Amino acid sequence: MALENLSKQSTEGCLAPGLHQEVIQGIGTTERQLLPSESHSLILLDASDQITVRLPTPVLGMMFEFLTTVSVTSSDTHKVITKTIASEFMIGGIGAFATDIAVGGDSFSANGTTHVALESNGSTTGGILGQHIVFRAISTTQWAVSGAMVGTTGTQLTPFATS
Repeated sequence: MALENLSKQSTEGCLAPGLHQEVIQGIGTTERQLLPSESHSLILLDASDQITVRLPTPVLGMMFEFLTTVSVTSSDTHKVITKTIASEFMIGGIGAFATDIAVGGDSFSANGTTHVALESNGSTTGGILGQHIVFRAISTTQWAVSGAMVGTTGTQLTPFATS
């Protein structure tokens, strides 16, 4: 069976539900700027080292899904940040769970006016194998965030940051 490829050469992307999802992997330690044409992709955070991914300027309907497939080491971070931190923000919330069942869970929310990044440190702000976060553009200035953050033992802390 052949998969149909729509708008692959378009810089504006394509909204076509039900098609095969593009997978982006092997980002490495250099910051990766996502393109509008990569909307609806699954981005694998597949290294224990520093990974920084910059979202494109939001256009209503864009969506990016992130899955941690290799836990980040506590000396590095996995970071997702808006393209223009002065005018593009995160809103919404995520559940936070620790690998230590005795710690329990929590939830954290982005306020939509100052939070521009989600940063996981491999410990108290997530970044452990299985973490799943989705970013959806709900306006030209806001990304709605949802998902589940997985951290290690200890009290979980907010992964949302203002820089």
